[in-house]
Amino acid sequence: MSTNQKNNEEEVDLGSLFLIIGKGFSKFFNFIGNIFKGIFHGVIIILIFLKSNIVKIGIAALLGGVIGLFLEVKKGDTYKSELLVKPNFNSTRQLYENINYYNNLVKQKDTAGLVKAFKLDKLVAASLKEFTIEPIETENDIINSYNGFVSSADTTSIKSYSFIEFKKAFTAYDYRLHQVTVTSTQNNIFGKLEDVIISSVASNKYFHRIKELSNKNLNRTDSLYRQNLTQIDSLRKVYMEVMLDEAKKQTNGTSIDLGGKKTTTKELDLFATSRKINADLKNITSEKATNYDVINIISNFQPIGTKVKGVTKNYAFLLGLVGAGLMTLLLLLGLLNRYLANYKE
Repeated sequence: MSTNQKNNEEEVDLGSLFLIIGKGFSKFFNFIGNIFKGIFHGVIIILIFLKSNIVKIGIAALLGGVIGLFLEVKKGDTYKSELLVKPNFNSTRQLYENINYYNNLVKQKDTAGLVKAFKLDKLVAASLKEFTIEPIETENDIINSYNGFVSSADTTSIKSYSFIEFKKAFTAYDYRLHQVTVTSTQNNIFGKLEDVIISSVASNKYFHRIKELSNKNLNRTDSLYRQNLTQIDSLRKVYMEVMLDEAKKQTNGTSIDLGGKKTTTKELDLFATSRKINADLKNITSEKATNYDVINIISNFQPIGTKVKGVTKNYAFLLGLVGAGLMTLLLLLGLLNRYLANYKE
């Protein structure tokens, strides 16, 4: 009797469990269905709104496009040219500040300031329309910088500072290469800007002093390594002469142990040292080439700029979008106003 009662209770519990699970699935699928219904309802409302107001929005877009076309024709053609540089001695931030300063002069239409900065005539200075600078972003720069950090930091610092954290802290100033872009209504004036942009940073006393000290240290190290190579060559010659003399003694019947059971001889050690010094000299030569100037020019401004094209730069397209957007906003505000009025009633 008790066994049958126990079985009935277990069947009731299982039935309740399946009922709860069924309700849960039903609620879940109803929730998903309501989401899709809401999305569909929203799309329908948007389409109804556009259908009812397409004429007004179209007229506003056309009016904005006409005004933009007038401004585009009045503006005339614009040209741009790029300068690719590699700043040294942490001078990147100074370069960015200088470029932003020139761009502010353009925005403020401070032709006199541009004339003074670039030694241009007034007409050429007035043709300048924009200065921008941006890094050439590559994953290799981040990886190489992190490898440098790992090789110079202690184990504790490395464990507490992962690559992900290092990457998040990596800024535009930390990339190796940077591109300066200048826009102008004249297409042949970019070569006049390059020297001023570079010298504005290179003439900084701090960076100039760091460059001089760095080059002196590299030259000193280069000279020391070359002296070491000469000394090693001399030692190798002496050692070869000793080996020849000892070989002659062995042929005369004298047995002398020159190296015991060692697999490497002094000559091989000297050869390995010589190779290492030559590799270090190669690195120093490369470093001298890359750090000879405060800013290395990788690619100069093109003498003749390229014409700026594209719908995102076209006033007719941009003002057409602005006109359509403003009209849409006004219509939505009107709908909101009517809804609030009806809500009060």
